[in-house]
Amino acid sequence: MRGLLYFLLFLLVVFGVLYALTGWSYSDGERAGTVSKFSRRGFLFKTYEGVLNVGGFSGETGSLTPQYFDFSVKDDAVAAQVTQAVKTGQRVTLHYEEKILKFPWNGETKYYITSVEIVGPPAQPYGDRSTYPGYQQGQSQPVQPQQAQPQNQQPAPAQQPVTADSTL
Repeated sequence: MRGLLYFLLFLLVVFGVLYALTGWSYSDGERAGTVSKFSRRGFLFKTYEGVLNVGGFSGETGSLTPQYFDFSVKDDAVAAQVTQAVKTGQRVTLHYEEKILKFPWNGETKYYITSVEIVGPPAQPYGDRSTYPGYQQGQSQPVQPQQAQPQNQQPAPAQQPVTADSTL
């Protein structure tokens, strides 16, 4: 009887430690950008996995360099919001929790998205006239410069070439 009690106590401690390592949030925060990839994948355990393009400025090269943030999603409602943001190309802020340990049935990363906030308008489709330079709201076509020609002006008469007269 005493051995069974010790075994149950041991199992309780092991599950308590595992719960603390997987359920407790090591850190939490926010990342903003556009979701460039989001899918449901896995062989045995299907999980939602995504990549957020955070963008950024490289101090080494002095140019814009893409920076990616890999994340996992457990909640189906949050996954639906991320999917909608991918379809519209909107900029989002992802609220996440970082766990100390990860198990395969929770996702492939240690970063789990808890909520999504849409922060940008939907992306304009290619060929949209409002993306042309010089376009003003309410116009049917982009502005194209034209040369102004007065209507009543007649062309100037051609001048006769001057020839040198040798009889003078």
